[in-house]
Amino acid sequence: MMLLGARVALGPRRAVGRVVWVNCSHATLDLSRHMLLPGLINAHDHLEFNLFPQLGHGPYANATEWARDIYHPESSPIREHLRVPKPVRLWWGALKNLLSGVTTVCHHDPHGPEVFSSDFPVRVVRRFSWAHSLDFSPDLEERFRRAPKTAPFVVHCGEGTDHNAQSEVHKLDALGALDHRTAIVHGVALNEEGLALMRRRRAALIWCPTSNLTTLGRTVPLNVLQSRLSIALATDSALTAHVDLLDELRRARRYLAVERLYDMVTSEPARILRLPDSQLAADLIAVRSTSSQPACALFDGKVELVVVRGRIRLISPDLALQLAPRALARFQPLEVEDRPAVLVDADVRRLYRAAARHLGSELRLAGKRVII
Repeated sequence: MMLLGARVALGPRRAVGRVVWVNCSHATLDLSRHMLLPGLINAHDHLEFNLFPQLGHGPYANATEWARDIYHPESSPIREHLRVPKPVRLWWGALKNLLSGVTTVCHHDPHGPEVFSSDFPVRVVRRFSWAHSLDFSPDLEERFRRAPKTAPFVVHCGEGTDHNAQSEVHKLDALGALDHRTAIVHGVALNEEGLALMRRRRAALIWCPTSNLTTLGRTVPLNVLQSRLSIALATDSALTAHVDLLDELRRARRYLAVERLYDMVTSEPARILRLPDSQLAADLIAVRSTSSQPACALFDGKVELVVVRGRIRLISPDLALQLAPRALARFQPLEVEDRPAVLVDADVRRLYRAAARHLGSELRLAGKRVII
């Protein structure tokens, strides 16, 4: 086990050198050419679907139309992907996030405590409630009623461009399921009236621009993005978006300034998901960059170190040279298309074999070819 001594809450800092504990003995990583940043937070993902290809031929009027078009579990390619054991698919989803500097993910599906253990590569938010959507969760009102009063409630809403999608935020409100705990995912259909309602109820938005553009042909209106609404940026899964969080940040840069986007993957999702400071303090990333501005470093630099729960889970080959071989015994190389090769604390070879058994040798993780 590796434990990193340096701690970064939600603010960046330059590193001069930080102490690392390796199996209870001290080693030193020289991070003087790196910016230390808080671990990034992906506020919405479906982890088990990140080996899948992108499905559908949009644009669609709403997400329900998309789902009914693509959901054919007895047919290829869904059939083969569902044969990959779910724990394997969940681990690949975690690795997609880890490669982009994400240390915490909000997984919008049933949780598997046997998978999301302390050995899982990223934190998975546990203390929240959720429903899928108005169309696919007939018990949504009951789910919200049973939800803890101090935990967030996450639901797909306004994922479309038609009148039905536009009315969904008002339907949520009529059910009593729109308040300061509610975070709606997508919100593409929000208009001025819907935005005003969201602000009155102090609800939040989780924005997935690539997913929106792929399935619906447009994303959240600019006036919503530029409003005072609390907004987090997220990826969704490979079913609709072949991106990781770094890709999504670059896509979102077309709409908003880098400083606002930096907040959308750090402080804003932490607030929306009510993540405790004590948890965030044990997670950080080191980015190799010449920029002195954290937001710019995140956009233009390379993630070379990811620490989750105080434990190194990803390290670049260059930084790994500073550690004794025994400290890297659990690490295996991982490279995906358009990303630098790294070492990760995961059994990549086993995960590759388990997926390739059903999908063939050319695996793609969020659309990027896995290079073994």
